[in-house]
Amino acid sequence: MKINVPTKITIARIALVAFLVLLLAAYEIMGYCGLVPDVMLGDSGISALRLSAAVIFVLAASTDFLDGYLARKWNQVTTLGKFLDPIADKLLVDSLLVYLCLPFPGNANMAVPVFCTVIMIARDLVVDALRQVAASKGVVLAANVFGKAKTVAQMVAIPVVLLNGWPFTYFDYSWGYLRIGYILVYLAAALSLLSGVVYVYSNRKVFLED
Repeated sequence: MKINVPTKITIARIALVAFLVLLLAAYEIMGYCGLVPDVMLGDSGISALRLSAAVIFVLAASTDFLDGYLARKWNQVTTLGKFLDPIADKLLVDSLLVYLCLPFPGNANMAVPVFCTVIMIARDLVVDALRQVAASKGVVLAANVFGKAKTVAQMVAIPVVLLNGWPFTYFDYSWGYLRIGYILVYLAAALSLLSGVVYVYSNRKVFLED
């Protein structure tokens, strides 16, 4: 089976996610055991590892737009690409959400609240299940604007949390306990919940028996 360029980009995104998760897990484990020092970038509170992770995340997220654009432009939309693309997206976002809510030493300064992670992952599971039911009936469900807004919010919030609130740290210091990074996370969770409710309600006819 010949794999086209857009699908290769999707596979590369999955590989980037796997590398990122392994890198973070290995660093946290070795750091906990005292085998690796936490290299900080000056007095920014940002570790070199977190900066690398944020760069990899942004790079992987950018390929999500690129593979879809090329597939449509070159008329190379394939079944394999349709199968792998949502898997790559979920792996990228959900793996980072799980990592950022775990009590690793690197998450001491800023972490994603567990309930936000649960909301965002649960929303994706519900929507995917609904799409599967619709597909079994030959119905294709389109994404709504709230879902797209949720994705944008997640793609912004995750690297901000990885970078300990940067580049909004100036406002964080000025506003006291109010941190922009947490606001972005709460916004992403709220949009996830809203988009999920709207998606299920607007497609409720899928649950009707034939």
